[in-house]
Amino acid sequence: MIDHDFMRGFVKLYALWRASQSAVYGLEIIEEMRDLGFKLSPGTVYPTLHALLEEGDVTVKERKVNGKLRRVYRATRKGKKEAVEVIERLSFLVRKVFH
Repeated sequence: MIDHDFMRGFVKLYALWRASQSAVYGLEIIEEMRDLGFKLSPGTVYPTLHALLEEGDVTVKERKVNGKLRRVYRATRKGKKEAVEVIERLSFLVRKVFH
């Protein structure tokens, strides 16, 4: 089983990357990660999004999505830069370990 801290970091990276691609809401992240084989609860995703908000990596706005009011997250310039840096470092590490 994957360590809790490792999974939390992975969720944080995915959420930041996803918010840097386009506006996203928490349930959308949960569903996308479920499609990738990860079972996440709102109790994992929403605290992560709130932490990213407090760190200044994302902004949040309320928007109607399919008739429901959702809190939609979008990466800030700082968040986008951090996502790129982390992904580059992680990609390097993955290449080192698996090639």
